[in-house]
Amino acid sequence: MLKACLNGGRGRQAHPAVPLTAAELAADAARCAALGVAAVHVHPRDETGVESLRPAVIADALTAIRTARPGLPVGVSTGAWIVPDPAARVAAVRAWPVLPDFASVNAHEPGAEAVAAALHERGVLVEAGLWTLDAVAAYRRWRVPAGRVLVECMAEDVAVALADASRVLAALLADAPSVLLHAEGPATWPVLAEAVRRGLDTRIGLEDTLCLPDGSPAVDNAALVAAAVTVGAS
Repeated sequence: MLKACLNGGRGRQAHPAVPLTAAELAADAARCAALGVAAVHVHPRDETGVESLRPAVIADALTAIRTARPGLPVGVSTGAWIVPDPAARVAAVRAWPVLPDFASVNAHEPGAEAVAAALHERGVLVEAGLWTLDAVAAYRRWRVPAGRVLVECMAEDVAVALADASRVLAALLADAPSVLLHAEGPATWPVLAEAVRRGLDTRIGLEDTLCLPDGSPAVDNAALVAAAVTVGAS
């Protein structure tokens, strides 16, 4: 499964093609789906361009994407940097009038299990984000089932990122749910290739990298997806 991560925390200053509004996210999602992605992950923005978990903001983005590409699974982030207070994150999830198909919860963040529980109670598939071995240990203590594990390699050094991937994957229990492996920055493409080699799900998009495999700048998310599809087919 290839997922497109369309924007993350990036703004226009990082890349002119980063989609911010609901309409831009929808257009990008449709283009990427046409190229073969099976899902999209987005960070909806409020009217000022700031990441938000507010019910209306989440609803606008999800509705726009589903209108542009019916049936395409859509996920959002619940990162603590968006709403630092865990109780406020839980309250936001419980107030969403339109639900995503899945949502990522970083296991190392304060209140992660409570956020995951709120999502699970509402029927949203939980993606447990694991950055470190300590995060794996925290995730194992959850009493909430996750539908997918995200092994997220944050090191910029390629060798370190690949080693981190191996350590975290080895630490996962044999009965872990489906696993998506990805990295950010310079390690994005080598780790994506490793995910393909291992037969794991992966992702690509302007959230993770601004460059194509050869190091040249990517025009947009569609260009990154097209390159990832080529890697997967090789």
